[in-house]
Amino acid sequence: MDWRGRRVLVTGDTGFKGSWLSLWLHAMGAEVSGLALAPPTEPSLFDVARIAELVDHTEGDIRDYATVHAAIARVRPEIVFHLAAQPLVRLSYERPVETYATNVMGTVHVMEAVRHVGGVGALVCITTDKCYENRESVWPYRETDPMGGYDPYSSSKGAAELAIAAYRRSYFQADRGTLLASVRAGNVIGGGDWALDRLVPDLVRAFEAGEAPEIRSPDSVRPWQHVLEALGGYLLIAERLVAGEAAFADAWNFGPSDDDARPVSWIVERMRAAWGGTHDATPHHGPMPHEAGLLRLDCSKARAALGWRPALTLDTALDWIVDWHKQAGAGADPRDLMLGQIAAYRARMAAPVAG
Repeated sequence: MDWRGRRVLVTGDTGFKGSWLSLWLHAMGAEVSGLALAPPTEPSLFDVARIAELVDHTEGDIRDYATVHAAIARVRPEIVFHLAAQPLVRLSYERPVETYATNVMGTVHVMEAVRHVGGVGALVCITTDKCYENRESVWPYRETDPMGGYDPYSSSKGAAELAIAAYRRSYFQADRGTLLASVRAGNVIGGGDWALDRLVPDLVRAFEAGEAPEIRSPDSVRPWQHVLEALGGYLLIAERLVAGEAAFADAWNFGPSDDDARPVSWIVERMRAAWGGTHDATPHHGPMPHEAGLLRLDCSKARAALGWRPALTLDTALDWIVDWHKQAGAGADPRDLMLGQIAAYRARMAAPVAG
């Protein structure tokens, strides 16, 4: 699809994933607008990559329906990517009301505003792999598995998925102009993520400071994937929706290959080797709230219906992250580093599958 001149709204454009997506869309020629609170971290990718120079950004809170409606009515987007969220599991234990208000009602506000403003061909709502009722099973989760969640963050995303499904059936059908999909990615990692209580950013901070990283739950297994893998899937879905292909108005998993669902301890050692760190990791000794121990995604639906596949191994993804942070730390332009990795990723996606 030709993205040139397409009006696109990204909620959560000041976040890590939103910044990468906004830059990718701009690089393809889209007219990108954003709606979000101020950047959530210091430093932030939105600031260091100067994303505000490329995006018609509005600062606002998706918990306020009038704000969301006004932004969509002003932009009149053809495509909406809804990424704005409270994205942290541990923070959700401290701020459950904020988490539910943002992740559930914020999503409802976006869908309701799209419904009333009209003109949106594709609405892609980003949730998470943690939306599933996690039974710590060795079997990966399919899109048809039950929603759930032990902690406030996970259950808020499961509840958002239920609201999305209800809106899809009740209001967003092919004959009504808007097609709605939800997308569920794994543990997204990449250069420029400075969030607290996330493994890879915590490792980068420790390595940059020459300190021993402190880790939680070294045996926990997650579906790790580079941010561009997830965003590539989101873009594919949006293209099919805006073309009016109603079969793609559904829920979709975008995760890594089975071999790249690795334990935390493996990530730590692989990152340490790539960085050249000398300090061994130390275990976290304080109290820890419950977090899932085993989580995998079944992405066979996206492979079969979309032709989507992971283009980066986890080894390569970690090398890209180390390279990004080392070059940025040496003075390279973060935006140029992002554009270089986006171009390299797109080339890999376009390459024929070996074998």
